[in-house]
Amino acid sequence: MTDRLARARTTGVLAVLRAPSPELALETAEAIIRGGVTGIEVTYSTPDAPAVIKELIARHGDAAYVGAGTVTTVEQASAARDAGAEFLVSPGTLPDLTRAMLDTGAVVMTGAMTPTEVMSALALGVDVVKIFPASLGGPSYLGALRGPFPDAPLMPTGGVKPDNLADWFAAGSVAVGAGGDLANSASIAAEDWDDITARAARFASALSAVRS
Repeated sequence: MTDRLARARTTGVLAVLRAPSPELALETAEAIIRGGVTGIEVTYSTPDAPAVIKELIARHGDAAYVGAGTVTTVEQASAARDAGAEFLVSPGTLPDLTRAMLDTGAVVMTGAMTPTEVMSALALGVDVVKIFPASLGGPSYLGALRGPFPDAPLMPTGGVKPDNLADWFAAGSVAVGAGGDLANSASIAAEDWDDITARAARFASALSAVRS
């Protein structure tokens, strides 16, 4: 049986990308990839997210793992998949939306925080349960969820930083989502691509240390 999460596990870090324009989104993604982080979650907070996804895939092919985030409608899920998104991420788990996301054939990651929400997501058959906002409980909370859900594929998003990356993986993460500490909004606004690349390099170094 093919491991649908092989790409997510290998990539390790998904950069949660929110940008004020498609052009800035592409520049940010390029800076992140230069730094060594190849997982890019283009959120629907970004204008024309499907076009950004399509262009990144055209540029990088299998060298980058590109998907859509902040998916909140069936139409967004369909448009992202049509653009080539390999994975779809929603901040919550709505049954009808989740089923539509699963129907696309993409890897599906939906948000949950409480044990009941985790159970609901797993019952719907999602590939990954996104623990969000993970900053509320930290790695110890994710580790506590491992008690009742020892085999659940969990991915924290929110509060993930290079200096606590090892803690998240030790707690049982299959991958992590990194937002403001990686695709930093102030750096994007200032078009400080060197800073974005340096941030990505710190994440890539931390991930390498975890795996070694």
